[in-house]
Amino acid sequence: MAVLALSGWIAAPYVKDWWLVRTACDGALPTGAVRQLAAPGGHLTKADTASHERLGDYGCSLRFEGHGDNTLVVRVNAYTRRDDQDSEFLSTFPQEGFAAQRPLAEGLPGFMDDFGDLHFLLRCPDLGKDAEGRQRKLLASVFLGRNSAYTTHAAYETAVALVNSASDRLGCGAGPLAVPKGDVTPPDSGERPPTIPLSRAGDTACGWAARAQVPQAARWSVAVLMNNAAPTGRCDLSAGSDASWTEMRFAAWYGDWSNRVVSYDGVRRPLTATARCAGEAANFAVDADAARGTPGVGKAEQRRLLKAFAEDQVERRGCSGLRLTG
Repeated sequence: MAVLALSGWIAAPYVKDWWLVRTACDGALPTGAVRQLAAPGGHLTKADTASHERLGDYGCSLRFEGHGDNTLVVRVNAYTRRDDQDSEFLSTFPQEGFAAQRPLAEGLPGFMDDFGDLHFLLRCPDLGKDAEGRQRKLLASVFLGRNSAYTTHAAYETAVALVNSASDRLGCGAGPLAVPKGDVTPPDSGERPPTIPLSRAGDTACGWAARAQVPQAARWSVAVLMNNAAPTGRCDLSAGSDASWTEMRFAAWYGDWSNRVVSYDGVRRPLTATARCAGEAANFAVDADAARGTPGVGKAEQRRLLKAFAEDQVERRGCSGLRLTG
């Protein structure tokens, strides 16, 4: 009996691990992927789920043993109400829209923000249109705990499973996302994102820059932070060394929420453009303060390059009514 009791005591944490992974987030979590994301040697301790279909929100989380914020394995918050979505977007982009971001794998309608959260925006055919005639959508934000291996394929497996489950729970009706090949790009850790020479960018989502006849083109490189399915993205052009660094950042934001990141007290910021995409506003801007000392990229040249960037985005997205403002 003592041996059996000891065996049961030893096995109990592993049984609890198995049960929590199987039942957390309404059973949506992929077991193998979640075990990769949890801290090595730790045991799972708690799972929470909250769903309010009438209020258009869903959330769940899974934790392991430890203290403070480092106990989180994964969390998802999903919203179908426009006010909640706008609040999330504007919290993510508080710096006139130019907060750091990274693209997800091409084809996924999402991006990674400065804190490493993965945001997905899906159209919801089963929810119809809102009071202003806009197609209702689902915004799902997935946070992977700080102990998670962001660079592993398990991150995509887990995030996609949670987004698909949230879509089902909230009656969105979106087609299920497929798990892409490859790994998740790690969040910005203060280092500049990887770049390629401008001459090699022609086949990328920032290919417009290779064709735009940027002054002194051989000096420039580009960080391709653009995913053609995502609600936001950037093409960052840079030149020089650490001692003399210049940069032009071209950003696109899709959705009526983006009107607020390009204006202040109703006045548009300089060097912006706007268009209509899928029945909502799209906004484009360039942030080039760091390039003010670089020959050939004054305000007139920045405006010309912004026009080239916005025209390329409008063509890729099937938008209309492009005009430069500000």
